[in-house]
Amino acid sequence: MIEEKYSKGAVRMNPAVHIDLKKLRTNIEFLTEKIRAHNLSITHVTKAYSADPEIIKVFEDYPEIEYLGDSRIENLKSYALSSKKKILIRIPMISEAQGVVKYADISFNSELTTIQALNEAAKAQGLVHQILLMVDLGDLREGYFKKDELFQDVKVITETLPHIQVIGLGVNLTCYGAIIPEHDILKKLVDYKEALEASFPVQLTMISGGNSSSLYLLDHPTEHLPQGINNLRIGESYLLGRETAFEQDFNEMFQNVFTLRAEIVELKTKPSFPIGNIGVDAFGNKPFYEDKGPMKRGIVAIGKQDIHVDSLTPIDPSIQILGASSDHLILDLTHSPAPYQVGDTIEFNLSYGGVLSAFTSKYVKKVYHPTPLPI
Repeated sequence: MIEEKYSKGAVRMNPAVHIDLKKLRTNIEFLTEKIRAHNLSITHVTKAYSADPEIIKVFEDYPEIEYLGDSRIENLKSYALSSKKKILIRIPMISEAQGVVKYADISFNSELTTIQALNEAAKAQGLVHQILLMVDLGDLREGYFKKDELFQDVKVITETLPHIQVIGLGVNLTCYGAIIPEHDILKKLVDYKEALEASFPVQLTMISGGNSSSLYLLDHPTEHLPQGINNLRIGESYLLGRETAFEQDFNEMFQNVFTLRAEIVELKTKPSFPIGNIGVDAFGNKPFYEDKGPMKRGIVAIGKQDIHVDSLTPIDPSIQILGASSDHLILDLTHSPAPYQVGDTIEFNLSYGGVLSAFTSKYVKKVYHPTPLPI
């Protein structure tokens, strides 16, 4: 637990996500050394914490991390002055082509029409914009699924788009289809690289072999990263201390860099089963309830508008989350030995979805431990 201290007369900020920057540094140092030992470059993905400037400052201290990546131009703009190269990791919208070229050194692409728009934007700004072409190896999210379409577009790009430079290939696995990255799957990306370099005047210097779900391949006894994969995009593992293919924790890392605190606003004994005919809730769902008799129920001031409720785990294991509305999280405190009172805070560990939603919400405050030094 992070110790929280208030000066005399200070007002607590609730709900709030508390960020232990010292633990974060431990995570960064361990995992960066581990990845670099395999001669891989690192793109740190900043979207989970909305490119929070205090957290970005921490990553800036590690020159081994060469790239910062995000799916939103707004986030790339927020660290435009960083010395690290910036990558737009979501397929761009045509309508944002000017911003992509201005704020991203590199963007991930899979549509020729969009690449043509980027070429025009780069021409207008007097630039050559670098791109990675995404390849769909079975997860069925973004990327070229058919080899001939990939080769056709590379031909068009190299022959007709002088303000676009294809510098690599990328793949995304586990985020949508939950396909585990394996050697034979990722080897296809290397095979595409070699075939493209043999067919067109391109030098593909970045072959990005996925995200935090590819980390298990660094230690696996039989599976391994194919030679030729030279970049990984790491977000969640730095933040939560685990690889994401099998959700295994790294013992050398912290899983509780982020802690949510929410304040109790009501504490009463009530029935566990609602009274009356059950319809649908505020989100159109028909809930199910189990009658457990009278229950000590607590309400904390956070809800679905603020946080991805399913991503919360009470640190007090005797507390059960019963459900939530837009603004209230309802808890069963019946079996907790702690003498909770109205005004006390309940602490929760966060999964990836919890960190993402907490930083996206303007209603959840951010508290840093230790307090960051000024620039």
